[in-house]
Amino acid sequence: MKRFKMPTAYTILLAIIIVMAVLTFVLPAGQYQYTDEGQPIAGTYEEIPSNGQGPGAVVLAPLQGLYEAIEIAVFILTVGGFLGVMGKTGAIDAGIAAIIVRLKGREKLLIPILMCAFALGGTTFGMAEETIAFYPLLLPIMLSAGYDAITAVAVILLGAGVGVLGSTVNPFATGIASGFAGISLGQGMVLRLIILVVCLVVAILFVMSYGERVRAHPELSLLRRRGHPPEQFVTQQTGGDTAMTPRRKVALILFALTFAVMIYGVIPFSDVGITILPTFGWWFLELSALFWVASVVIGLIYRLPELDIVDGFVNGAGELLGVSFIIGISRGITVVMNNGGLTDTILHWGEQSLTGMGSVPFILVSYVIYLVLSFLIPSTSGLATLSMPVMAPLADFSGVGRDLIITAFQSASGLVNLVTPTSAVVMGALAIGRVPYNQWLKFVWKLLAVFLLLSLLLMVAQQLL
Repeated sequence: MKRFKMPTAYTILLAIIIVMAVLTFVLPAGQYQYTDEGQPIAGTYEEIPSNGQGPGAVVLAPLQGLYEAIEIAVFILTVGGFLGVMGKTGAIDAGIAAIIVRLKGREKLLIPILMCAFALGGTTFGMAEETIAFYPLLLPIMLSAGYDAITAVAVILLGAGVGVLGSTVNPFATGIASGFAGISLGQGMVLRLIILVVCLVVAILFVMSYGERVRAHPELSLLRRRGHPPEQFVTQQTGGDTAMTPRRKVALILFALTFAVMIYGVIPFSDVGITILPTFGWWFLELSALFWVASVVIGLIYRLPELDIVDGFVNGAGELLGVSFIIGISRGITVVMNNGGLTDTILHWGEQSLTGMGSVPFILVSYVIYLVLSFLIPSTSGLATLSMPVMAPLADFSGVGRDLIITAFQSASGLVNLVTPTSAVVMGALAIGRVPYNQWLKFVWKLLAVFLLLSLLLMVAQQLL
């Protein structure tokens, strides 16, 4: 019997689009009435004529999804081009060689340091899509240190993901949810901070444990296949000229400065009450411009020929073209749901099932419902916008603080968005690291179970105290 082979991310996502399209013929379509601010009004749901999404809609959905996510796709391509130009300078190879030499025998320090840094980004400004730029940088470093690609992906994906799961001032999750719930951003801050710290410590220990096992016994890597390691597992050698010349040092400084500017540009200081620092309010259009300008500047300062700059940028962008397609297909799932009237129907079922429950059952059921909704709607800001105007008033009837509903929303959403194939961040990260989706699930499922239990226990304890 031929051994089953897990399909690619493209096939998985297209299959989900087909399933959602079929459900538009099976499930009732519906809609809420909305306020002028775009908030759905509780109790106003009504069924509407079915709008089944046929084969034509399925074919168009990934393309429409790509149109809707074009800014993210362009951002990824410009990051690839930027890295391609950096590759022409040889500065990254030289930097990797220097890091490996300096951390000889201490490579495991990379894991806690980097995971804390990414978690800080996740909890403060919802760092998610922005992490895509870091995978091509970190992968060769971790591989050269003896880890496998799963470890490298986990450092970034789990680091930033735990930060989002334990969002404290993240304006795209906690901020939007608090606004729609009618409470201040500071309410529930202590509980969210506790969840962040506890889950981050658990995640760091989990990744370090797996990583050290793989370094000591490479055959234990989940990426092994009957004794034949996949290409991305083989330790990469920097090879060639890795001398750290003055021009390479300058290129690396500009490289780091580009990422620093990126991080600063997306932090909404004004939204969290910091007025001493200017808020740029950059998003993907501005970030794309940052990376292509930085590509040209680095190429010119390094004195690369014009042809090398262009070739480096185009070839680098080409390497991430598949990731851009994945993002478009992922967005296509939401397109089918919205066009078929399923989104509001699913929200209505949640409204019906939660009304009149006791406080603890309400928290538990709300969390489960948010797990389901987060799979279908991976955008935290979109889910907060759609659900919080309904869920927050429902909490009042059950004697649950609205801040707990926000915590349930963001912790459930953060958990699901670490594995859901409807998340462009997850599928993009796995595509860059060439980590099969089934192997990622096998690696992370126990950790997710711990996150789920910890989040629920802490929320129930908060309600009972």
